[in-house]
Amino acid sequence: MIGRITALAMGVVLAASGMAGAHGPSRLKSEMSVILDATPDEVWQVIGQFDDMSWHPAVVSTEMVPEGAPADQPDESTRVLHLNAESGDPTITEQLMAIDADKRMYKYMITDVAVEILPVTNYSSTLQVNDQDGKAEVVWKAGYYRGFPNNDPPAGQDDEAATAAVIGIYQAGLDALTERFGKVE
Repeated sequence: MIGRITALAMGVVLAASGMAGAHGPSRLKSEMSVILDATPDEVWQVIGQFDDMSWHPAVVSTEMVPEGAPADQPDESTRVLHLNAESGDPTITEQLMAIDADKRMYKYMITDVAVEILPVTNYSSTLQVNDQDGKAEVVWKAGYYRGFPNNDPPAGQDDEAATAAVIGIYQAGLDALTERFGKVE
């Protein structure tokens, strides 16, 4: 009997140790915010249109697909962001998941992007403008996985690269808004 219990215990330990190595990447999260010297409605007018990312310096143009698609219908609104680049036409395709104009917020997810452009997978994000004593607080947050979905990711597709890329995009956008509206210190 003791031999069977020992064997069973050894089997559990071996199975658990094998599963520990098989665990893939963990979901990463990033969040940034800034309080701007403008009203929430003024800022929402600039960033609250899903079909217009012209306020972000990395975006050359925003294209709704199919052409003429609505810009405010969750699960029906899809945009393609054409990015600044020295070569080619890198794009990010995003789908609107929810929008609430009263709360000045929309949620979206990336449905297509090359990991060489943005080293993430399963990316979803919320962009929101809150009222902070009459000033606009822009909060941009996301959950995502690194670009390489398995263990031992190559350089540039690891957790650090994914987080650095997302933070870089957010910082560039918030810096552009700060330049446009000014920042509350």
